[in-house]
Amino acid sequence: MASLVEVLIDTLTKEESEYVTLLDLSRKKTPVIIAGEIEKLQIITDEEQSVVDRLIALDAKRADAMSDIADVMNKDVKTLKLSHLIEMLAKRPAERDALTSLRDQLKATVGELRMVNDQNRELIKQSLDIVDFNLNLIKSQRSAPETGNYNRSADIAGSALGGPRGGFDAKQ
Repeated sequence: MASLVEVLIDTLTKEESEYVTLLDLSRKKTPVIIAGEIEKLQIITDEEQSVVDRLIALDAKRADAMSDIADVMNKDVKTLKLSHLIEMLAKRPAERDALTSLRDQLKATVGELRMVNDQNRELIKQSLDIVDFNLNLIKSQRSAPETGNYNRSADIAGSALGGPRGGFDAKQ
């Protein structure tokens, strides 16, 4: 049992480290998004994908460790949560404290990551809204309908420049 908890602690430590890396990358993205530097954004996104791949592997390892712990403790793996495990380790204060600390660090890091990602998402949305507005403005200027007596070249329709116009003709 002790080695299973150590595996869990080790895995959670690595996960927390990867989440910190992901948080740093998300913070780097913010000024890149603001500056509209697509190439740099792509590089950062590729780095993020590598971190996410490592996190997926660590998450599977953590789930396996929790499953093994649940089997040893004769608990249902679906209901065994980290907070329950911490409570069960009351007689092992070193492991309990390590898991408590890791849980708190992970919560804080993931919370901050969520906040930075929400901010980046809003910046990207605003950038896309501006691009959409500009495209619509350009489209509307190119396809401006003729209104009143004016055509697209701002000539009066039916003027001497644009063709015959009505009115009094003194030659008749």
